[in-house]
Amino acid sequence: MRTDLAASYGEERLPRYTSYPTAPHFSAEIGADTYARWLSELPSGASASLYLHVPFCREMCWYCGCHTQIVRRDEFVAAYQRTLLGEIALVADSIGRRIKVEHIHFGGGTPTIMAPEALAELMAAMRHAFFVLPSAEIAVEIDPRTLTSEMVEAMRLSGVNRVSLGVQSFDPVVQRAINRVQSYEQTAAVVNMLRQAGIGGINFDLIYGLPHQTIASCLDTVRRALALAPDRFSVFGYAHVPGFKRHQRMIDETHLPDGLARHDQACAIANALNEAGYVQIGLDHFAKPGDAMAVAYEQGTLRRNFQGYTTDQGEVLLGFGASAIGHLPQGYVQNEVQIGAYQQSIASGRLATAKGYGLNDDDRLRADIIERIMCEFGADLGEICARHGAEPKAMLRSASRLKSLISDGVVRMDGDRLAVANDSRFLVRSVAAAFDAYLDPGKQLHSRAV
Repeated sequence: MRTDLAASYGEERLPRYTSYPTAPHFSAEIGADTYARWLSELPSGASASLYLHVPFCREMCWYCGCHTQIVRRDEFVAAYQRTLLGEIALVADSIGRRIKVEHIHFGGGTPTIMAPEALAELMAAMRHAFFVLPSAEIAVEIDPRTLTSEMVEAMRLSGVNRVSLGVQSFDPVVQRAINRVQSYEQTAAVVNMLRQAGIGGINFDLIYGLPHQTIASCLDTVRRALALAPDRFSVFGYAHVPGFKRHQRMIDETHLPDGLARHDQACAIANALNEAGYVQIGLDHFAKPGDAMAVAYEQGTLRRNFQGYTTDQGEVLLGFGASAIGHLPQGYVQNEVQIGAYQQSIASGRLATAKGYGLNDDDRLRADIIERIMCEFGADLGEICARHGAEPKAMLRSASRLKSLISDGVVRMDGDRLAVANDSRFLVRSVAAAFDAYLDPGKQLHSRAV
């Protein structure tokens, strides 16, 4: 990876492109009535993925960029779970039939803050409302500091077969600086408990660019994590946006690494995981060879959605819970962000859609190009444009940012085929941004490119 390019492009604020157009472009013109109509229009053979957002934690991690809040009283969580049950019923009624489900993902916040029986009840409700395939991937995000054996048993009985553990860093200095103290021993005990229960699909989340982080501390975290042999790693750069996430103001900015230091940390982590035999997938994922995600990457079928990289091939993502985002063939929808407003909508028998976006033909074309760039570090513009009835030359002319990327050696063109240079793959978001018709570089809405 080239440090000169990291210096040139690394400070740009760019989307992670888990959707296109991205969420800042959603509008209140898309509401509950539109969502209900879109659901009723789903094709008869459609299959779906389900995302359930649980926006509660026991304490706030200062680096967090998620929609979540701190709760001490379990009755708030129980009331929210009942609202989720109501929303599942409303969405199923709007569809009018039991559609196939291939993926279910519980995200947060901390989904395992729910009572074990609440998780089981939600899974039962989804199986009743939808046809959850026996082969479905059912994943839950976990905070190892609060996971109980009772919840592990409930997950096992509910068919959970993949979990993501928040690790971030094992450096105690870094942990104190981000208000997330979590020992290696705690994490190892949870991994052992999950494997004993037969839940074998284990992912670790790591973050670089945190306060006080160094290459040495990043590598020490990787070394410890590798000893637990997770199937996958997600390695994200910390996005410091205190203007949007007020709790991030608790982090001392003077101890944050600069763009070049972040670049070096990312390189060090990637090299260590590659040397350990993990396949690098897209921008920020790593998987053992033979893992379903590694296979999808090799076969060119990797996809990207609001959970990041995925093996999910469906065109329908149904989001449940406050702030949850869904994707349908017609466009995107997002629920009310405020928990109270979300609960009031569902209690009134109305879908909680607060905003969204209706896709046009140009959006679909650009979304396809951007997804392939993010997933494969390249795109066959001729093939994609032909599929959408467009001309690749016109698309290239509209991508004005591409010229500098080509002249700097970040991008290579072979006819209509675009490829990101191997030593520039860390700038894949910059390449994807060249095809973003809505990007406003002047607005600080996103995280740094490196």
